[in-house]
Amino acid sequence: GTGVPGEGTPARERDVSGIGRTPLLPIRLRVAGRWRQVGLKLEQFNPGGSVKDRTAYALVEDLEDRGLLGPGRTVVESTSGNLGAALAYVCRSRGYPFVAVVDPRTSRRNLDGMTELSADVERVERPDGHGGYLQARLDRVRDLLASDASLVWPDQYRNPANPRVHREMTGPEILRHGQGRPDVVFVAVSTGGTLAGVAQYLRMVAPECRVVAVDVRGSVALGGPPGRRVLTGIGAGRPSAFARPADCDEVRHVPDAEAVAACHRLRAATGVGVGGSSGAVLAAAARHLAEHPDTGRAVCLCADGADRYEDTIYSRAWLRDQGLTDAASARPAFDAALLA
Repeated sequence: GTGVPGEGTPARERDVSGIGRTPLLPIRLRVAGRWRQVGLKLEQFNPGGSVKDRTAYALVEDLEDRGLLGPGRTVVESTSGNLGAALAYVCRSRGYPFVAVVDPRTSRRNLDGMTELSADVERVERPDGHGGYLQARLDRVRDLLASDASLVWPDQYRNPANPRVHREMTGPEILRHGQGRPDVVFVAVSTGGTLAGVAQYLRMVAPECRVVAVDVRGSVALGGPPGRRVLTGIGAGRPSAFARPADCDEVRHVPDAEAVAACHRLRAATGVGVGGSSGAVLAAAARHLAEHPDTGRAVCLCADGADRYEDTIYSRAWLRDQGLTDAASARPAFDAALLA
């Protein structure tokens, strides 16, 4: 199973017992002139710094359970950043070497984190035909697998352990926080595993709760025309193998600039720093609340923190290079924010 272990568990499991049980921070957003209650599920408090700690734990455990991973084997995975950092952490704690296949968009913080944990980093340089690097990374993974029989690929994009850990762990946590059940939950999509797992759990246990999938413009993870994308950790150059139309009540595509603006306004107003995908989720939540004034509690799953983005979305130079110079000062979908 993929329930993350606690005290009294076997030695191989104690080192990842800090994964999960992340806090839900209540804030208030002023949307269309009204203050609205929003809970931020802050996944940056996982030991590896993101929601992908959960996924990495589940993927490695799945390989072990299937007898595919043991002494003499090495894990290899394609990653835009957070899963690589998480797998480096989990593999180091389990004693497995790890090879991360990354691309030029991977943040310096995530690269440093991987190398500090003894991961080998392979970088592809040429984008694929979908405005990103996913296919190029996957091609490199397949080349490595063909050249080295000791390598094992968890395949975060198709492995059922990915959504399963969010169905068994992340979804229940969202409902366990003692502030009443949410009316609507907002989850960003990349592989779609987090969205699918959380949505499947809520469908079973709280069918009245609406689930809103959040993507960026230019991503085809949940359909829509492909286009240029600059944010990492959200969106994909191919459709998700996990997320199905039945998993969500609504899909919202957020422009990069609006996601960046939400990140900057939230940190300036509350001191809470989140990553780009969380900015997109916040922007989508504000737009939804503006259109649905009767909605009560909203929860935003915030995949990671600002620490991975100081040299990108929080950097004026990077914003200028991406043509997003005005994004940080642009008006997001909410007028103000306060700690509740």
